[in-house]
Amino acid sequence: MSVRPGVRVGVDVGTVRVGVAISDPAGILATPHETLARRWPDGHPDTDDVSEVVALCTERGAVEVVVGLPRTLAGAEGAAAQAARTYAAELARRIAPVGVRLVDERLTSVDAHRALRESGVSGRRQRAVVDQAAAVLILQAALDEERSAGRPPGEPVIHKRRRPKMKDGPR
Repeated sequence: MSVRPGVRVGVDVGTVRVGVAISDPAGILATPHETLARRWPDGHPDTDDVSEVVALCTERGAVEVVVGLPRTLAGAEGAAAQAARTYAAELARRIAPVGVRLVDERLTSVDAHRALRESGVSGRRQRAVVDQAAAVLILQAALDEERSAGRPPGEPVIHKRRRPKMKDGPR
């Protein structure tokens, strides 16, 4: 099978950092891009980390964003999964019509730490790049799954448009 052509962006959402990976235009190989500090909007529209991901998607002409969904080994979703869903929904709202998909990312951070350790990256230096490495694993798994299954991986994030509040609307 083949993968739909186009650049994809992979995102590993954490509470402190967000790892970002990017694919080649053929959608075959994921590579690390950057680690962003988690920043929440402070009243300025372009000062949060979601805005940086949106800018990257625009700059690279991304056709899709893949966000890791951290489920437990049993497949349940906890607070981290809810945070990833919230992040993905906000991202989908801001980059529509570019699609956002959630893909299972169980153990990617563990695998990323292991791979970095095996490649000789020290514990202190790992912190700076482990989120990028996890994003690469998430994105590469999504690309590989699409290639083998012949369909997009994971679940689509449906963004909901915010309805304008009506001050004196119909009752």
